Amino acid sequence: ANFSEQVVESFPPDISTGIYYGWACVGNGDVHKMVLSIGWNPFYKNIKKSVETHIIHTFKEDFYGEILSIVIVGYIRPEKNFDSLDALILAIQEDIEEAKRQLDLPEHLKLKGDNFFHLPEGKTVNNR
Repeated sequence: ANFSEQVVESFPPDISTGIYYGWACVGNGDVHKMVLSIGWNPFYKNIKKSVETHIIHTFKEDFYGEILSIVIVGYIRPEKNFDSLDALILAIQEDIEEAKRQLDLPEHLKLKGDNFFHLPEGKTVNNR
């Protein structure tokens, strides 16, 4: 789940590029573990900074247009380039495993139930 350019530009300018972990919620759905990449994705030679969320969950359908709420809990590693796609995929898999381990810690697990993730009553998403 990629954030729009407008959202990316609203991130604090002093936040370091790299890989983070935390919690994510689509609409008023369940809260799931996530890994977040903030940066330029040097392997793909991006010219614009991006913020990409990998929610550690398999959804039954796409959720384009839904509100994505995230809480960044911790930092995994700096952004870096890779020699191959296989090396990038391996690093992503390692990042996911680290996020899972960290988010199972009691001090991080308690954030999963935060009221931040619940849209106010009457708030509609995609006219539903």
